Amino acid sequence: MTPAVEVVRVARRFGRVQALAGIDLTVAPGEFFGLLGPNGAGKTTLISVLAGLVRPDGGTARIMGHDVTTGYREARRALGVVPQELVLDPFFTVRETLAIQSGYFGLARNDDWIDEILHHLDLTAKANANMRSLSGGMKRRVLVAQALVHRPPVIVLDEPTAGVDVELRQHLWSFIRKLNADGHTIILTTHYLEEAEALCARIAMMKAGRIVALDTTQNLLSRFAGLTVRLGAARVPLAWQPRVLRHEGSVHFIGLDRYDELEDLLRALRVEGVAIDELALEETDLEQVFLRLVGRGVDAGADAAAGRGAGGAS
Repeated sequence: MTPAVEVVRVARRFGRVQALAGIDLTVAPGEFFGLLGPNGAGKTTLISVLAGLVRPDGGTARIMGHDVTTGYREARRALGVVPQELVLDPFFTVRETLAIQSGYFGLARNDDWIDEILHHLDLTAKANANMRSLSGGMKRRVLVAQALVHRPPVIVLDEPTAGVDVELRQHLWSFIRKLNADGHTIILTTHYLEEAEALCARIAMMKAGRIVALDTTQNLLSRFAGLTVRLGAARVPLAWQPRVLRHEGSVHFIGLDRYDELEDLLRALRVEGVAIDELALEETDLEQVFLRLVGRGVDAGADAAAGRGAGGAS
């Protein structure tokens, strides 16, 4: 079976920044796939390569078997991308925007599908509204509609719910689930890790232009199964500082492998005379797996450069 997306040793450098360092990735048709990583990990660069907006320095990328460079027409017909940036022409109505987008793909009679998209994205009432009159959330819905207007078999959602209210988020995911059930391949990047955990059957995690984990969501959770201590205290005992996953003010999140390690932590707190203001145990979720694998502090220069190179196009 031809993969929906196939990436083989794709590399891309922007000046001194190695945005992609030989990425290998295969996504099967019909998958709901998560692509996660901190800012600067290379996600946007990889998406830009798939969309034909950035040319790789080496390696190959294919959409439904079509090379994104040598077979770019077919590859772009097979792909719909919802970008992070709100890039829309302010001089057209919502319906005109979607009709123009249809025309790019040679679709002259696409009104029925446009009406269905408008309905599912709760845009029907705004169909004849000028784009510049829409709120940020409404504009993001139009971006989603644009990506779907030519019914691509592969859909990439790059932070689709950023700045979107809870109600729209639920409507959007209901529609995307339906598309996936109908056979569309979905690739999702998001900073809402609970979304990825709930929606994606398989996940790749990126760091510094490389894939550092690639497995089913359940296997990732099982492999890093453990506990997290939520500790409110002025500081963490010295021996336990390497186990700190993150801080939120004076609250420290500390990873445990076993329940009996909690006794060791409490003993260290007593020995060093650290007062406990708050203490709670949490089971490991995808956010904890993410933090253990990719951590923080990755330079954001690579994806910023990719965004400039793509010119903000969708």
